[in-house]
Amino acid sequence: MSPILLHRKYSRTVSCLTPHFFTSIKTFCLFLAFALCAFSARAQATACASSRYDEIVTVKRVIDGDTLQFNDGRRLRLIGVNAPERPKDGQPAEPLADSAWHLLQTLASPGSHLRLRWGKEKKDHYGRLLAHAFNADGRNLSASLLAAGMGAAIQIPPNLWRYACYLRAEKSARRQRHGIWHLAYFAPLDANHLPGGIHGFHFIRGRLSRIGKSKTALWLNLGKHFALRIRKKELHYFKKIHFDQLVGRELTARGWLYTYHRGQWSMNLHHPGSLEIDTAH
Repeated sequence: MSPILLHRKYSRTVSCLTPHFFTSIKTFCLFLAFALCAFSARAQATACASSRYDEIVTVKRVIDGDTLQFNDGRRLRLIGVNAPERPKDGQPAEPLADSAWHLLQTLASPGSHLRLRWGKEKKDHYGRLLAHAFNADGRNLSASLLAAGMGAAIQIPPNLWRYACYLRAEKSARRQRHGIWHLAYFAPLDANHLPGGIHGFHFIRGRLSRIGKSKTALWLNLGKHFALRIRKKELHYFKKIHFDQLVGRELTARGWLYTYHRGQWSMNLHHPGSLEIDTAH
């Protein structure tokens, strides 16, 4: 390959390419990378927009990475995201719990106003309000957390508005290994080797070994000690999935773990968005 020859008029430009110049370029590139990351997260957050709002509220405090309290005392659980847990009930904090909490405080600081879009189901079983929240900049709080890798997307019917957008925000964070997606703590657990005392929200992976039915649910066994439970009233969400053709395939599910019988573990599977099917045979 012939050497590249420079015209004389470029010689002064080339002479300024000192080691200090390259250090400056490196710093600039790092700044640019962070700026692009922030822009990407912001773009994801504004993409999950709403055409209407049901109420404007004032934030009193941020409780954790996905829960806030308003000035009137009501508490809000954000729809579509599950952030790492802060310490409670004697349990230690999960990794990045404080980071998620700080990010939500940045997005919804005490005294700031939020616009809410209520879920079809307005309260959870703890009595907390369920809504999509937007700050003064128009940023969707759930999407912002997901795009930063500060939580995992969750889909619990009937609150499925924008669930596909939330999954895209999560996918972007996973692809770039932001937040929880670069930590081994949040990697899927083997369904056949679940540690004792495990609880809370997890990703579980295993091969579909058996399909069973009861009066109230469809059961998908991943090995001998773990099963996914799909309630009959939610089976219609899975009508495009032929589970009988997936026996032997590896599945990864996300949700909250429960013990149901002599060391057997179960997880309620509410929506296909919480299930990943390995494409390899």
